[in-house]
Amino acid sequence: MALSPERVLELKLRANDIRQGIIRELVAAGSGHSAGPLDMSDIFAALYFHILRHDPKQPDWPQRDRLILSCGHIAPVRYSAMAYAGYFPLEELLTLRKFGTRLQGHPERVRLPGTETTSGPLGEGLAQGVGMALAAKADGKAWRVYVVTSDAEHQCGLHWEAVLTGAKFKLDNLISIVDRNVIQIDGNTEEVMPLEPLADKYRAFNWAVFECDGNDVAAFIETVESAKQVEGKPAVIIAHTLPGKGVSFMEGDYLWHGKPPNREQGEIALRELSAERERILAHA
Repeated sequence: MALSPERVLELKLRANDIRQGIIRELVAAGSGHSAGPLDMSDIFAALYFHILRHDPKQPDWPQRDRLILSCGHIAPVRYSAMAYAGYFPLEELLTLRKFGTRLQGHPERVRLPGTETTSGPLGEGLAQGVGMALAAKADGKAWRVYVVTSDAEHQCGLHWEAVLTGAKFKLDNLISIVDRNVIQIDGNTEEVMPLEPLADKYRAFNWAVFECDGNDVAAFIETVESAKQVEGKPAVIIAHTLPGKGVSFMEGDYLWHGKPPNREQGEIALRELSAERERILAHA
């Protein structure tokens, strides 16, 4: 069923909230990653405010869907989405990367309920997701597993072992979401270690493959709904995103992969995002 215009508006505003939260986190921390969290804000708005079966008041609810963040360095987007969804106070976002905080540079499961796994080394998340999806099948559970991966971690061998395993066990309760922003810390993925033809590789591994504009929240939700209809194999959504989406001086620039804005840059970014929020409302 197509989303109503009112629902699309709500999710666009949520994505804008999440982006503003990311900027505030990064400025307060003085370290962290910018480009990936910003480009994934639409997807995390869709996940936390429309797609996932979850309960912020019961982070360990047994029937929840599992969301694994394999590319843990984009944790600011998950933290911002979780804060706006009610997992913890918004003010806690300003503790990102501080000593003793629950909001570490990479998510830590034992510190922050609702994060499912402790992530750090790239390439591990899909293997963890395959294990969870297998467990759900074995126990006859209806919950799904969603794994968010970066495109660059497809350069890791372990990831492809997990792709093989997911297909072998016909894990149709598993959906992997690829942030296809075409950047990594050293530059363009296709120059560092080419990934294309990425969709064909997944098809060859017997996965159902979908592609969409990851910065179009309605298109992403429609694609997830299609992926959920797949039977007998896992599904991957290659979500094409713009690095640094929403902040003009970051957009498309791989140099923002692993650095935060300073305070002045953060103020500029927040002004741009506030102006974008007004444009969203004006066109409602």
